[in-house]
Amino acid sequence: MGRVDGRTAARPTRARRQVRGDHLARARPVAGRRVTPQHSSQFTSTIRSNTVSKVLLVGETWIIQETHIKGFDSFSTSRFGVGGVDWTATVEAGGHEVTNLPAHLVPQNMPSTAEQLAEYDVIVLSDIGSSSLAVPLTVWLGGPGNNSMVALREWVRSGGAIVMCGGYLSFAGIDGKGKYANTPVEEVLPVTVLPYDDRVENPEFNVPVTVDGAHPLARGLPDDWPAIFGYNRVKAKSGSQVIATVGEDPFIVAGAYGQGRTLAFTTDIGPHWAPQAFLDSPAYRQFWPRAIDWVSGAI
Repeated sequence: MGRVDGRTAARPTRARRQVRGDHLARARPVAGRRVTPQHSSQFTSTIRSNTVSKVLLVGETWIIQETHIKGFDSFSTSRFGVGGVDWTATVEAGGHEVTNLPAHLVPQNMPSTAEQLAEYDVIVLSDIGSSSLAVPLTVWLGGPGNNSMVALREWVRSGGAIVMCGGYLSFAGIDGKGKYANTPVEEVLPVTVLPYDDRVENPEFNVPVTVDGAHPLARGLPDDWPAIFGYNRVKAKSGSQVIATVGEDPFIVAGAYGQGRTLAFTTDIGPHWAPQAFLDSPAYRQFWPRAIDWVSGAI
């Protein structure tokens, strides 16, 4: 097996497990919240895959600390949030396996070698800034470490699959703090990331989503997609395929890098940009299992 050192990165071939069409997906725990069968029952109409892919969802969690000031006195409270519950239920109802790496553990636990990345078929980056990938915990402790973005680039070049989903710390993000422009991850993505705050807020809920049904990824999906509350503005790269637009901007873009496939989905996979009507829609429930199939090379 090759090393991820900028020269070689051999990804071992791992046979994906085949499942019978009547196999039922099990709800699996997600960090911070248990996905119960009751919660995921709405996803039973999802189109199931005959090929099981192992998916690592990176990010999509947060820690909130609040200070309450009441006259002379003040106190603090904190809570943990998880935004990928509906997405995880949708993808798992489609027959795939999802593991969530919480955002606060990314600097120390993000796969950063070919061997570690080979444990998965698809890596999904969602609302996690590039700094969490570029600066491992070992650096803060005074030692060297691997830049996970370099490892991801070489892994995709050798046949891996990467998806970036939108959010305040995706693509460029709020105040440009996502900071994926001019990084190894942007190199593999099918879109160009803007070098400044790329958020488009749509509180009026009036920007339509339009789908090009000619691409295998979108073929057979409903034409009617609910509106969204916002997205990250990107530019499709030459040679990529724009599968859907939001207004005049790319919304879903597919591409390839080396032997691997890549996908950009420019809105949230959960609130706040993705309202519940969007998460519950047949379009969303059918799209994501198929997207995992496509980007992993199963279709």
